[in-house]
This record gives sequence, C-alpha cells and structure tokens, in this order.
Amino acid sequence: MAKALADTSHTQKRAEQAEHSGTAWHRKASDHIAYGLLVYTGMHIFWTMTQLKSSGGSVLPYFALVVLVIAIIPGCRYLERRWEQLAASGVDDATLAPMFRKEMGLFWLCAIGLPIGLTLLFKGVAALF
Repeated sequence: MAKALADTSHTQKRAEQAEHSGTAWHRKASDHIAYGLLVYTGMHIFWTMTQLKSSGGSVLPYFALVVLVIAIIPGCRYLERRWEQLAASGVDDATLAPMFRKEMGLFWLCAIGLPIGLTLLFKGVAALF
C-alpha cells in the first residue's frame, strides 16, 4: 500500500514538473515572438519606410505595412500556438530544447531578414516603374 502511494505521488510530481516546464517553453516562445515583432516593426518603420520614402512619393511603404499585418502577425500567432500545444503535450525538455533553438533561430532570422528583403524587393519594384 505504501509503495502504491509513493508511486502515485511520484507520478503526480512528474506530471506537475512536466506541466511547469511546458508552460516555461510556451512562455519563452511568447517572449521571443513579442520581442521579434518589436524588432521587426522597429526595423520596418525606421529603416524600411525611410529607405522607400526616399525614392519618391509612392504607395509602396504603405503596401509594406499591409504585408506586416496580413502575413507576419498571423504567422507569429501560429508559431505561438504551436509552442503552446507542444508545451501542453508533455514532451520532455531534452526533446523540446533543440526544437526550440532551431525554430527561434529561424524566427529571428525572419524577423531581421524580412524587413531587409522587403526593402530590396520594393526598391526593385519601384526602380522598374
């Protein structure tokens, strides 16, 4: 009887630890996404918009803001929901850690690279017209 109670409490402790570590992964992903959106938006406003406005009075900077709203925010929300589900699934930290580093690295690459890529794309389109 004592062994059964000890096994139950041990299982309960592991479940609580998994739940706590799961929320930690979700919280970390949410923090990365929030900071990434701030960096993306800051770069978009202060760098991309100034670069595109210097090329003449065009609607392209405003189109770039539409791209921000239509494509970026839902993509970030998808990534956040994915980590919420992964965290709730009870997968152990050893499995989640490399996935987290890989996905957040790709996320930061996009958060920094996308404004630069959009700027080059829109400047190229502006040069054609």
